[in-house]
Amino acid sequence: MSGDEERLHTAALISPSGERRRHRKARQQAATRIEQDARNAEQASARARQEAERAERRSTTYLPAAGEAGATALRTPGRFRLPQHQDTSATLAGAYPFLAEGGLGADGVFIGQDLYSGGSFVYDPWTLYARGLITAPNIVLAGIVGSGKSSLAKSLYTRSIPFGRRVYVPGDPKGEHTAVAEAVGGKAIVLGHGLRNRLNPLDEGHRPSGLSDAEWAAQVASRRRDLIGALAETVLDRVLSPLEHTAIDLALQDAVRSAEVPILPMVVDRILAPDPSDNADGRLAEDGRLVGHALRRLVAGDLAGLFDGPSTVRFDPSLPMVSLDLSRVAENSTLISVLMTCSSAWMESALLDPNGGQRWVIYDEAWRLMAYPALLKRMDAQWRLARHYGIANMLIFHKLSDLDNVGDSGSAMRALASSLLANAETRIIYRQEPDQLGATAAALGLTGTEQKLLPSLGTGQGLWRIKERSFVVQHQLHPAELATFDTTARMTGDPREFTKSEPG
Repeated sequence: MSGDEERLHTAALISPSGERRRHRKARQQAATRIEQDARNAEQASARARQEAERAERRSTTYLPAAGEAGATALRTPGRFRLPQHQDTSATLAGAYPFLAEGGLGADGVFIGQDLYSGGSFVYDPWTLYARGLITAPNIVLAGIVGSGKSSLAKSLYTRSIPFGRRVYVPGDPKGEHTAVAEAVGGKAIVLGHGLRNRLNPLDEGHRPSGLSDAEWAAQVASRRRDLIGALAETVLDRVLSPLEHTAIDLALQDAVRSAEVPILPMVVDRILAPDPSDNADGRLAEDGRLVGHALRRLVAGDLAGLFDGPSTVRFDPSLPMVSLDLSRVAENSTLISVLMTCSSAWMESALLDPNGGQRWVIYDEAWRLMAYPALLKRMDAQWRLARHYGIANMLIFHKLSDLDNVGDSGSAMRALASSLLANAETRIIYRQEPDQLGATAAALGLTGTEQKLLPSLGTGQGLWRIKERSFVVQHQLHPAELATFDTTARMTGDPREFTKSEPG
């Protein structure tokens, strides 16, 4: 190949690469021009805005530094100056708005006045549950004698009755709720020695809607077995053995075969003298001997006269209020526990009716009731099922340290008692003695300010803890309520003299 031909061949190989470099450089230059044009336009726009602002400031008229003369002399641009003032934070806190709670809304039962905000305080567990403010409708109410806790409980459930709620009091050791039940059109069942009223613990009770005959029969049989076992455990003050459970079960089956509605004496007779067909080895009578004699106390011993025949009174779940008055047997703690066990089972079928509506269940003098394992287990079951069946349970104490007297430390009973408090998101604390402040604050997780507040609360004033929110509320009573709810009549003789205060 000649020299010219070689140069031409080399130029042909290099030309495409040179073309690409020129095009890339041209593109970079074009992009640089576009960016420069955009910056120039932005700078021109900024200069135009600055010129417009300067022109606006030049055309604006300002007040003179010393103010205007004549009628407009008070219009001055100078600062408003006040002399310095020094005070405590507690006093100055009143100068800041929005320090008080917003409240729980206006839907529900009127309680009284919120002492922090000055507004009305309204409470209703079903309304708060529907709004998602609480997840458990149960209440714990504690306060010393004379603080007003009983009046609060009574007004809370009676004011709920016009909203369609019903009230059950399965045990009233002092008879305080009898007058209230009669005043609202309900019924108080009074039980005691020397009275005509009798309560058959083996009654079928209220039949919930929607149950077939087989389901209802199975439920009645199960409740009767559990009830007789609970009565025996209460009287014996111990847990039954498997042999004793068998003796009760066979005796109950035999009694049901001989009567449509058996009574307790029939079961006792069959425990002490079993049917030969059930006692092939001859040991059944020995297995149930202690249980039979324990239950015999209810029909022929010192507890006789209340459970040894057919019921003379009926539990009517349609009434606005039903209360079991135990004031005639208040001196006998064993009899109270037996009556409470019977009445709890009596009302249980009505409480567990899903179509029974929304109901209050009031446990007054709860420290007495929680001392018995059978009652405590029933209460725990009802508290856990409260949301499902539309029930709001209320436990009334003198002081929260009463829970420490339930069972031994670390026992199952103590755990059950503590779970009742844990399953109550509404805690109402009335006045407490100074020596109870530490236990109350520890049980409820109170702040130091809340703890110091408790001894200074007046009559009818309470600290309401609803989940993490706190209110201090003055309970207010109508004069007619005051006359009905009064618990000091025997001491004062005339409740009208106490219209400015609230009974406890």
